[in-house]
Amino acid sequence: MTTKVIGLIQLNDPEAFEEYRSQVGNTVALYQGKITSRGSFNAFFWNELDCDSFSAFVELEFPDLEHAQSWANSPEYQSLLDIRSKAMKLTLFSVSV
Repeated sequence: MTTKVIGLIQLNDPEAFEEYRSQVGNTVALYQGKITSRGSFNAFFWNELDCDSFSAFVELEFPDLEHAQSWANSPEYQSLLDIRSKAMKLTLFSVSV
């Protein structure tokens, strides 16, 4: 079953974000994933879960949950955590489709 990984992004540092963004796609591809969409947040229609506001999102796709988890825990992705922390606050979760 295909797994989508959704990232909700609150941008902190645009320059650091561009550095992170230029590298993260390669780590995703190593685990048979791809970036399927990126965009800006417009508005909440309902927010009963009291989610914090965010400025952008990203959607990744992996063949299954195991590949997604392997990517998230991979040394390649973990090496980007310092720049990611400087660039943004991130909520990352997976859904099966």
